[in-house]
Amino acid sequence: MTSLLACAALVCSIGLPRSLGGAEPPVQKVYTTRAVNPHPPVIDGRIDEPVWDKVEWSGDFVQREPDEGKAPAQPTSFKILYDEKNLYVAIRAHDSEPDKIVKRLARRDTVDGDWVEIQFDSYHDHLSAFCFMVNAAGVKSDMFLSGDGEVEDPDWNPIWDVETAVDGQGWTAEMRIPFSQLRYAGGGRTTWGVQVNRKFFLSQEISFWQYIPRDASGWVHCFGELRGLDGLKPQRQVELTPYSVGSAQAFRAEPGNPFATGSRSSLFGGLDGKVGVTSDLTLDLTINPDFGQVEADPSVVNLTAFETYYEEKRPFFIEGRNIFSFDMMGGDGDFSQDNLFYSRRIGRYPQRAVWAGEGEYVDMPESTNIIGAFKLSGKTRLGVSIGVIDALTAAESAAVGFMGGTRQEPVEPATNYLGLRFQKDYRRGDTVVGGMITAVNRNLKGSELDFLHSAAYTGGLDINHTWKNRTYSIQFMTAFSLVRGSEEALLKTQLSSLRYFQRPDADHLKFDPTRRSLGGYGGTLTFNKFGSGHLSFSTGVTWRSPGFEVNDLGYTRYADVAMQYFWAGYRWWKPFSIFREVQVNFNQWVGLNFGGERTFMGGNVNFWGRFKNYWQFGFGINRQFPGLSAEALRGGPSLRTQGGWNLWGNLSSDTRRKFQFSLMGSSYEGDRDYRSARSLSVGVTYQASNALTLSLSPEFEAYKPMLQWVTRCALGGEPRYIMAALDQKTAGITVRLNWSLTPEISIQYYGMPYVSAGTYSKFKRITNSRAATLEDRFYLFGPGEIHSDPAGWTYSVDENGDGVSDYAFPNPNFNFLQFRSNLVIRWEYRPGSVLYLKSGIQGTRYRIKRFGSCPRIPAFLFKDTPQTAM
Repeated sequence: MTSLLACAALVCSIGLPRSLGGAEPPVQKVYTTRAVNPHPPVIDGRIDEPVWDKVEWSGDFVQREPDEGKAPAQPTSFKILYDEKNLYVAIRAHDSEPDKIVKRLARRDTVDGDWVEIQFDSYHDHLSAFCFMVNAAGVKSDMFLSGDGEVEDPDWNPIWDVETAVDGQGWTAEMRIPFSQLRYAGGGRTTWGVQVNRKFFLSQEISFWQYIPRDASGWVHCFGELRGLDGLKPQRQVELTPYSVGSAQAFRAEPGNPFATGSRSSLFGGLDGKVGVTSDLTLDLTINPDFGQVEADPSVVNLTAFETYYEEKRPFFIEGRNIFSFDMMGGDGDFSQDNLFYSRRIGRYPQRAVWAGEGEYVDMPESTNIIGAFKLSGKTRLGVSIGVIDALTAAESAAVGFMGGTRQEPVEPATNYLGLRFQKDYRRGDTVVGGMITAVNRNLKGSELDFLHSAAYTGGLDINHTWKNRTYSIQFMTAFSLVRGSEEALLKTQLSSLRYFQRPDADHLKFDPTRRSLGGYGGTLTFNKFGSGHLSFSTGVTWRSPGFEVNDLGYTRYADVAMQYFWAGYRWWKPFSIFREVQVNFNQWVGLNFGGERTFMGGNVNFWGRFKNYWQFGFGINRQFPGLSAEALRGGPSLRTQGGWNLWGNLSSDTRRKFQFSLMGSSYEGDRDYRSARSLSVGVTYQASNALTLSLSPEFEAYKPMLQWVTRCALGGEPRYIMAALDQKTAGITVRLNWSLTPEISIQYYGMPYVSAGTYSKFKRITNSRAATLEDRFYLFGPGEIHSDPAGWTYSVDENGDGVSDYAFPNPNFNFLQFRSNLVIRWEYRPGSVLYLKSGIQGTRYRIKRFGSCPRIPAFLFKDTPQTAM
């Protein structure tokens, strides 16, 4: 098992500067705005209209990076006005050398070069903020922050206007932000939190209006105050976006295949909508949503027992997703993606696979159609956050062509997905209590889909309590799950790779083939320190009971596990010697199953830093100790695993330069040659002009385990767990081109050729999976005991040497080649209105042996379905 947390820290102070933590918190700044009815400023980037004289400039920015607390190299100042409908912001970024201002064009939300940003805590809950950023070229970006700035939602896309201009004093930005795009409590005299930031690109300097120290524990609660917003009224927000999409495909025709005639075309439409129910609650809805502009998932070959996790990229689901998240554990390890809500389940790849028989052709749908969905989200003036999402997906069928006719085979039932999330703030956000409920209900007709749950429910409670200016915190969450269905569905659940109830050596598990329901629970308890000094740490426990199952609408890879962990980090951010900042980390973890057996244990030390020449580096060493793998034999007894050492490192160049590169590599070496893995990736970026960027990212990986799962066969009623040595090599290259004609018009190209080939050898059967000595765990087949047929399709095993095959299995060698690409032209012809033109290519070729007495279906052919033991 890999590292289960993000970087962790080892305290070490030899030869490094002393901590400067413990200073008095900075004085909170206040800006007072005024109303400008009825003649607001014209948004043209020129801050020369008399209306701006109604308020004073505010400045006195303070550096945060690289020289914390010092005056910035170039001063910055701003003004804020408002009327009944909008906020108006003017920012003056002084520059004594305006010809050196870096103005880089890019697509929205890809801001580079010199930029300024304003952030509003309009709820004034000291936890959330709406952020508006623009660079000197006029490229805008926006983001919603929650969790006191810990959670970022860059996919929030409000409708607002901004213009920039360059003059002899530097450059200016002028913004108009409609109140309808913000969430706030209306009424009489209103106070908001506010922060203004600037990045001076040439020196990579970041300065703030309201100074926030680097060791501050949190972000939003440190903002200054915006006063003078008197008598704000709730704004009506109604946005309806009808759309139509036409597509045409051309491909190679296959004689006799009714679904591969050489071309295919389609035309469909739908509607997206956004309605402001109140000034603090928003209703989003979609009918037959369009995800045509979404970039394809990366290529992957998955030989594990678990499904692949893919990031959500569909606009309807990513905007505001922080509201619906019930994250069961942070970090970046094996448990970090566990969540009660994983939106990729909605509109998923169909869960039933239909294979073509002799003389048949199959046309499988690539996804499940979402008939309609809505979500209601926001935060009331009482500090209650609400998130409700409901989606209905259609029943899907695969078309099977045979002898000139077709038939329909059901592959996914009509399903309703419901999620309800709520949180309540106490003590000005220092304590937050919340909960979540999800429900999945499927309309199962016929017996073909009886392997699916008819209903699945989850619920959870979470509490986050902080004290001492949010320096210390205790976080507790607990969740339960309940699934119901036919005996076939619950049999599949019990045999799933998450739990393997049928394991012969798991006395603490109860396998019941007549079961019609299954319940479970999980949770996490942590104690943390962040900020108020250079040392941070987190320690805690997390657990998932054997029956815990949330994958109908959530995501988890493991059940029957409990883990204790400790993380600590020490960071220096004051420049010294050749460094701008350095962090050294330590991490430790140990895991048990619910039978009390230790299944994994490890730790690591790693370092991260930035040089004064703006290059960055990172490296570390990880030790994984011997353990027990419940999934290695796909439902057989647990397999004792060897430990190993992992080294990794990365280096990246100065991002201010036209040519940029990054290098990342890792090397894992298992004890006694149990497993080895080498990986190397390179990133090269060329900023050809302020409008054109090219990047190449080749990568290579060599993976050589001694014991890689092949299949399970039987001899005389006894199981045979077949494993082999694997030599797998994987290579790919990601190509990106970004050409921005204006801040509103961009052309993007993405391409990724990918190849992975695996050769199996040294076949063996497991004899004593828990033996202390590695060689005692298996029996290596000799030349006279295993034979390949002349065509290389099948291996036959003769265990007793009588010349008669006892069992056979297919040749597991594979060769997977895929090319994915798309070209997207994006034109935001008016704020909030976007036209896309997309052209894409996807081709896949693979060679897999699937013949013999023990058929094997490779895991990587499944899109996102948890794997059952094969």
